[in-house]
Formats: sequence, structure tokens, C-alpha cells
Amino acid sequence: MDRIASFSVDHRYIVPGVYISRVDGDVTTYDLRTRRPNTGDVMNNVQMHSTEHLFATFIRNSELKENVIYFGPMGCQTGYYLIIRDADHKKVIEVIKKTLWSIMSYDGPMPGKSEIECGNFANLDVGAAKDDCRRYYNAIKNITKDDLAYPTV
Repeated sequence: MDRIASFSVDHRYIVPGVYISRVDGDVTTYDLRTRRPNTGDVMNNVQMHSTEHLFATFIRNSELKENVIYFGPMGCQTGYYLIIRDADHKKVIEVIKKTLWSIMSYDGPMPGKSEIECGNFANLDVGAAKDDCRRYYNAIKNITKDDLAYPTV
């Protein structure tokens, strides 16, 4: 069986950042790494779920809305995957930062927080997402398109 791309990255050297995980034709998968792997510092379910709802809502309403294929959490609870069609890396980074800023500034109800819209709607908290996005924004605020490669030794 072939080894998948995400298992080919040495997770001992990944720090919070934005990385290009893979490119498949016109589709780019970004690794939005919010935590350093294997340190015990992981997102709890409320943080992960709440950020997913808000980030997905804001980015799907951004200037990239026609290009967003997917946004969702990693099973390891150390980040998210953002999948974009026809990605301009500089623009994607700008929109990621704007999205985080929008979440940090948000003062409204949680999108999709009802039994009809979500399979675990009681597990959502705007404050948890804002706190987590603030932490991540502070880690990536100075990142540029030249910083998108995974760290190597």
C-alpha cells in the first residue's frame, strides 16, 4: 500500500504555521497547523468544532468563496485542512488572516448552532473559537507565501 503524503512529513519539526500539504492539479491542500504536533497541546473538541463552524462560514463568504472546496479539522487535533481550487498562495494567506481577524472580532450567534443544522450543536462556543483563532493569528500574522514549505532538518 502506498504511503500517503501527510505521513511523509516529519511531524517532529512542524510548528504552528500555514503549509502546502499537497497540490493535485488545480487543487491545493493547505495545512493550517495551530499546534506543534506530539507535545500534548491539542485542540479540545469544543475549540475544534467551534472554529470549524466559524472559519468555514467566513471563508465561504470571502473573496475565495468560489474556490473553497473544504475546510475541516485534522483528526490529530493539531490543525485544519483548507482545500482551495486555483490557489494564489499570497491571496490565500491574506484571506486566512482576514478570516481569523473576522472571527476574533465576531459578536454574533454561532452559525449552524441548531439541531437541524449540526449533529452536535450543543458542543459549540463562539468564545472558544475566538480564543483559539487569536492564538493562531498571533502565530501566523507575519507569515508570507515564502513560508509555506514544511520545515526540514
